[in-house]
Amino acid sequence: MNITVLGATGGIGIQAVEQALAAGHQVTAVVRDPRRLPVRSELLDVVIADALDGDSIAPAIKGRDAVLSAVGPRSSGPSTVCSAAAEAITSAMRRTSTRRLVIVSAAGPYVDAGDDPLTRYLIKPILRRALRDSFDDLRAAEGIVRSSELAWTILRPPRLTDKPATSRVRRAYDRNLPMGIYCSRADVAAEMLRAIADPTTIDRSIAIAN
Repeated sequence: MNITVLGATGGIGIQAVEQALAAGHQVTAVVRDPRRLPVRSELLDVVIADALDGDSIAPAIKGRDAVLSAVGPRSSGPSTVCSAAAEAITSAMRRTSTRRLVIVSAAGPYVDAGDDPLTRYLIKPILRRALRDSFDDLRAAEGIVRSSELAWTILRPPRLTDKPATSRVRRAYDRNLPMGIYCSRADVAAEMLRAIADPTTIDRSIAIAN
């Protein structure tokens, strides 16, 4: 499969590139600074472009089988990075007739029947106050993707860790996971690759956790 990875120099993005290459995929990694991508392969094409600019990323998306976006802010302050990236990516995909999109969001902004009582009534109210701007940005990004008419999948992990990939990933479709406390970045990347090969994930949000 021919895949484009945006946010390729972040923690999830590097994992997605490495795992996709290990699986034999042809990978286009979109980066601003290629020195921050410690990966080399004959199957890897590194493209310098701005993930917030649809015109800039369109050539790296055209003709690909799927686009994986791990774009996110580099700080915890107010940001519109996720929604701006979603707008740029979906616009570029529509113009280049590329259909399959998987993005990483987060479980934190959403409260539903899948949450256990501790998470619903204590942890998430605290997080929603502390991370209000970031959560607003993630909700806006999801709205853009959902209305794009692309074949999308949204992954919603909880707190991210740098632990190795495991085979112990729990999933819940279109709702949260009880006691979904953390998920490794390596497992999030693996779930992105799993999703593009599974048509039952199209037009679904998937909560994941270890």
